[in-house]
Amino acid sequence: MTVLSNGNTESYVKIPKIKFTKLFINGEFVDSVSGKTFETIDPRTEEVIARIAEGGKEDVDLAVKAAREAFDHGPWPRLPGCERRRIMLKFADLIDDNLEELAALDTIDAGKLYSLGKIIDIPASAETIRYYAGAADKIHGSTLKMSRDMQAYTLHEPVGVVGHITPWNFPSQMFSMKVGPALAAGCTMVVKPAEQTPLSALYYAHLAKLAGIPDGVLNVITGYGSKAGAAISSHMDIDKVSFTGSTEVGRLVMQAAAASNLKPVSLELGGKSPFIVFDDVDVDKVADLALQGSFYNKGEICVAGSRVFVQEGIYDKFLIKLAEKVKTWVIGDPFNPNVRHGPQVDKQQYDKILSYIEHGKKGGATLLSGGKPCEEKGYYIEPTIFTDVTDDMTIAKEEIFGPVMSVLKFKTVEEVIKRANATKYGLAAGIMTNDLNTANTVSRSIRAGVIWINCYFAFDKDLPYGGYKMSGFERDMGLEGLNKYMQVKSVATPIYNSPWL
Repeated sequence: MTVLSNGNTESYVKIPKIKFTKLFINGEFVDSVSGKTFETIDPRTEEVIARIAEGGKEDVDLAVKAAREAFDHGPWPRLPGCERRRIMLKFADLIDDNLEELAALDTIDAGKLYSLGKIIDIPASAETIRYYAGAADKIHGSTLKMSRDMQAYTLHEPVGVVGHITPWNFPSQMFSMKVGPALAAGCTMVVKPAEQTPLSALYYAHLAKLAGIPDGVLNVITGYGSKAGAAISSHMDIDKVSFTGSTEVGRLVMQAAAASNLKPVSLELGGKSPFIVFDDVDVDKVADLALQGSFYNKGEICVAGSRVFVQEGIYDKFLIKLAEKVKTWVIGDPFNPNVRHGPQVDKQQYDKILSYIEHGKKGGATLLSGGKPCEEKGYYIEPTIFTDVTDDMTIAKEEIFGPVMSVLKFKTVEEVIKRANATKYGLAAGIMTNDLNTANTVSRSIRAGVIWINCYFAFDKDLPYGGYKMSGFERDMGLEGLNKYMQVKSVATPIYNSPWL
């Protein structure tokens, strides 16, 4: 691995001035009721970027009041779908117009690679808004064939006021993934971005206003999950909560929703995904995929293929390839276009990952590569590979959410299916094989919401995404991601003297 000094970031890109630091309620940027603020930290330098308004229960109440008024009496849910589409398309265009600034905000806030932000994260966010804009005028129910003299049909209606609680690892894509379908459905909403990464969500709120989204439809409350997030989850006038984050916090969200107004929740939670390599593959090619599956976005991705099962016939050869290829990964300032691996999001996550690495060392696994922090300043950790890992080790069981790969050996198809499923999670899996029968058998046997065969991280706006077991329920993306923001109403009326039913 090569570590590049942070150097002079301004030689790569001009860091944008932070324009929006206040809460966004009813179409205006406002201070929190308490007047409190909190620091958002640059993980490259450990320095304060800005002080952000700290929203609490009173601020959530104001945002929900605005969203409720906009839903019950405002134009958004009552606009023709084609008009919502027009405004959402303008919103997407504004995202494209501000691509570099949005990418830079996610880089300084989350340590994400600026180069990928410009070609993946921000364009994908705009395209997600466009995808759901295209669905806004295609929402319809069904005509039902009743068994007696009745006429019946269904209506798909917006669920109401939605609370979105988003994570810090993909600030822009998670924002659009939740806001896009809710807007298309005709909902109004309160968005609570992760306290580690509030900057881009506030900028998106500004662009939504410019696009013509009416006041009160989209509100953004920055602050801590234990205060603002808890207030959203337990609010009596929020009709649905959509949460992406850890399983532990997801449980709290669900409990609060049940204890308040029994609002439905959508949860996309943790994972410990298996990446299964059979002995008929191109080892060189699949080794690259395995590294990408574990270390993309510094390993801060819930579907990371961090349990790499390798069939015994190619196990040793595969380890050699991994060791060779990981040496080419360049660590450093995420604004540097030559860097492939930036800093972890914050000190808490940095310390957590290093503690898991120590667990691996002391638990009997063999350290093949990495295992250390790097850079004197910033939350940088080397991509780390452990071999000789067994299923009962902590690093093989718990979600680390960092650049740590565990490599495990297996013999048969039946064995690896059983071991891959021996987890409380069920978010994703990768299957690497040239045998179609093996691919079919394993893909149907793994209890996970997304299965990638001979690829990994194959996300798309039309691909539903979500988990089994303790990885959550309901789906983001695709039309399934739209349907969860709608209620189905059945309407029936008698018919008389009809020649047919």
